[in-house]
Amino acid sequence: MAKSRILPLVPLPQSTVLLPGIVARIPLTNRADIAAILANIYSKASTPTVEANSVTIGCVPLNSPFLSADGKQLIDDGKPNIGPKLLVDPAQAKRTDLFSYGTVGKVTGVQGRRQGELTLIVEGVSRFTVDRILKDRPFFEARVITHEDQVIRQDNFEVADLFTQLKQLSRELIALIRLSPLLPRGPSLSLSPLLARRLELYIAKKDLSDAGVLADFMTNIIEGTHEEKLRVLAALPVQERLERVIEMLQRQIKGIHGSSRIISITTTVPQDGMIDPDMLKKLRQDPRMRNIGNGQMPGGMSLPPGFGGGGGGQQADEEANETDELKKRLEDAKLSPEAQKVADRELKRFAKMNPNQAEHQVIRNYLENLAEIPWTKMTEDRLDAATLANARKQLDDDHYGLEKIKKRLLEYLAVLKLKQAVNTDLDKQIQAIATASEPQAEAAEQSEEEQDVAPTSQVAKIERPPRLQTPDELKLLQHKKMVDKSPILLLVGPPGTGKTSLAKSVATALGRQFHRISLGGVRDEAEIRGHRRTYVAAMPGLIVSGLKKVGVANPVILLDEIDKVGTSSHHGDPSAAMLEVLDPEQNHSFVDHYVNIPIDLSKVLFIATANTLDTIPAPLLDRMETIQLSGYTTLEKRHIATRHLLPKQITTNGLQQQNVSLPADVLDKVITSYTRESGVRNLERELGSVCRSKAVQYAECRDTNTLPAYSPAVASEDLEDILGPERFEEELTARSSQPGVVTGLVAYSSGMQGSILFIEVADMPGSGRVQLTGKLGDVLKESVEVALTWVKSHAYELALTNDPNEDIMKARSIHVHCPSGAVPKDGPSAGLAHTVALISLFSNKAIPTTLAMTGEFSLRGKVMPVGGIKEKLIGALRAGVKKVLLPKQNAKDVKDLPDEVKEGMEIVLVGHIWEALPHVWPGMEWPGQRGWSGVESRL
Repeated sequence: MAKSRILPLVPLPQSTVLLPGIVARIPLTNRADIAAILANIYSKASTPTVEANSVTIGCVPLNSPFLSADGKQLIDDGKPNIGPKLLVDPAQAKRTDLFSYGTVGKVTGVQGRRQGELTLIVEGVSRFTVDRILKDRPFFEARVITHEDQVIRQDNFEVADLFTQLKQLSRELIALIRLSPLLPRGPSLSLSPLLARRLELYIAKKDLSDAGVLADFMTNIIEGTHEEKLRVLAALPVQERLERVIEMLQRQIKGIHGSSRIISITTTVPQDGMIDPDMLKKLRQDPRMRNIGNGQMPGGMSLPPGFGGGGGGQQADEEANETDELKKRLEDAKLSPEAQKVADRELKRFAKMNPNQAEHQVIRNYLENLAEIPWTKMTEDRLDAATLANARKQLDDDHYGLEKIKKRLLEYLAVLKLKQAVNTDLDKQIQAIATASEPQAEAAEQSEEEQDVAPTSQVAKIERPPRLQTPDELKLLQHKKMVDKSPILLLVGPPGTGKTSLAKSVATALGRQFHRISLGGVRDEAEIRGHRRTYVAAMPGLIVSGLKKVGVANPVILLDEIDKVGTSSHHGDPSAAMLEVLDPEQNHSFVDHYVNIPIDLSKVLFIATANTLDTIPAPLLDRMETIQLSGYTTLEKRHIATRHLLPKQITTNGLQQQNVSLPADVLDKVITSYTRESGVRNLERELGSVCRSKAVQYAECRDTNTLPAYSPAVASEDLEDILGPERFEEELTARSSQPGVVTGLVAYSSGMQGSILFIEVADMPGSGRVQLTGKLGDVLKESVEVALTWVKSHAYELALTNDPNEDIMKARSIHVHCPSGAVPKDGPSAGLAHTVALISLFSNKAIPTTLAMTGEFSLRGKVMPVGGIKEKLIGALRAGVKKVLLPKQNAKDVKDLPDEVKEGMEIVLVGHIWEALPHVWPGMEWPGQRGWSGVESRL
């Protein structure tokens, strides 16, 4: 049935033919005609949005010089075809370049992301013949006559026979394509089993009414010339179309059969299992056998028994070289006995395995990892006469202060040096014992040989068993096992105090390799212990990877931020995995899940860092030697800035040392007025800002040739222009005193920092109610109650009332407040301060603003010890406190204070409240003080 309609025509690319039922992709690069067609269709649409499926175009292939306009083959005139065939650009095609037949196409969409990848997806619907072309530009438009396939009657036996033959040939072609890997010269097209099965089902479901559809479908699959596909497109009758497609199928199948020579191998293995070398050589030289390797034919078929590896010689040589290379690398690695045993077994498996197997690469990676792990290679420690002096100088040059950690590291070096000397002496003694026992063994062997008379000249020499170690030698070896076990150090302190850089200085002082492992955010146990080899992309853990990177078995490994390791989850517990790593009694046989061989970590010096101990599990904390690093004092910060931070920032900002001069008073102002921290990171940032400001001035003077006017000095008045207004006041204590306000001391639980804390008490008319504000914890609230109870019970002795039976809280209420209400506060250390604040309020006596105090208070009036003394006093000194009251039992903590703190404030130790009051208000006496002797009876 034919219909006439007007369609825009799209010339298809060279050698492209669209048939009904087939989907084609037309590139849109340099196709202005297609853009004009789409723009015209959308401009004429009745609705703003046009469905993609409603866009219909006519797809016309380019003509062939070997066919007429109606698809008939032209007769050759016998003249040679000289010169190449010119390719026609479809965007520049003329009327004479278009074929007379085409396919109505339905646009289903546009595919591609980038500009050069866009393609128009068109699905063929029906054939048409071009009746008359109406216009050429900007796109072709023609009147066409569409054709639908005629209905085939069941009694048309001629077409039925052709259809049956088409289905049979189609299944045969698909079968040959599936078997193409087994054929030496099979078709280049290959099909997966799933796709081949779907094609077979598609062909089987087609009946006689779909003969034309199946013919068009097979034309798209088989390999044919452009002219052959044009002739199929021009074959409007179904019978003619079937004949042409069958002809193409028969030719292709015949070509596959003709070019595919099936190899048949007759297996004739001699009785002794040997194969003729000449025959084997001929087989290997046969070009059809080049794809056969390691006993495997293409497609999974096996060679007959006795052929061994088979395969091409070049590939076999490469595999042999690879195996030899791995073997040499493993020998150079000097593996431990356990590792050598495993490596030999895996190397044998690797040599016998087909490289195409997935396990081949897994074993290769495993052997390479074994070869890269430093099993016995170590860095020789520089332990000579000047070792301790050089190490002390190195640590002092890199860090100011930190005497405790420096002392501990020097102790480790001294012990290491002495143990090395002891082990050297033991080696000499063992060597002497072994040398003395050798002559006796040789004499006994010689006597045995003289007694043995052999009847023939071929005497089988009996190997002598290894020499047994003497008891003295065993005793010395047992003593030698007391080798150096490196300590596990944990540096705890606030951020910016030099924990990480200190570990680098330790490695430099020892002359060892350094590796840093960041444990912050580690949530998976496998990151520490490695993944098992059964998993895809398995790899060793962080510890073994660190050893591979440094290449020695005794490096300094920094475990940074160990307090931020993840807790137990469905991925395991990484902190529990660290127990074996950081246990000196167990880490000599650490087993990584990937390596699965004991690795000696006892020679590794582990240094861990943390900001707090609260998040570290107790078993893990017990395995480490904790060294506290408190905040730096102002004097220490000045030294650090002068020696390290300022020169570093001058160099970083492109200046010379003589271009910036920072006097001591200016540096102190930067430290006290613009930073308030335990470390020095913010101080380094502020110094960087100063250096950048001087860099701008220096660059401007150099550009304007006014360098003599440049001044490298930075004055105090310049800091406000460079750093802005002062962020902190140097004196943080109250400027004026009033009754009921006292300065306490606080040590923050996070960061190991200390500061002062104001405690304010106010009274008002009331009925004895006590109000507490400032986000106080339960312990702090209880200390207020203890202080109030003691003051009420000793009101007459404190001269607060005239009658011993009078209640000072009868007609008043009090309100206790601690500023910074958003910050949680808790702990018993403010008991003494609460008591003095209540006495000050009730007696209307002001407390000096430069006086601070700390200590737990009891109902008996005793001042008991508290913690964090060093952090509290360093913070008090920064705040401008001149006098501090401490519990007597904290005298041991005073000894560890920096000299600057001891010299910068007066420290008074008190054991009772009656001792503390004269230091708060000198020259005053209380009635109750006369009855206190200062000695507490313990009877």
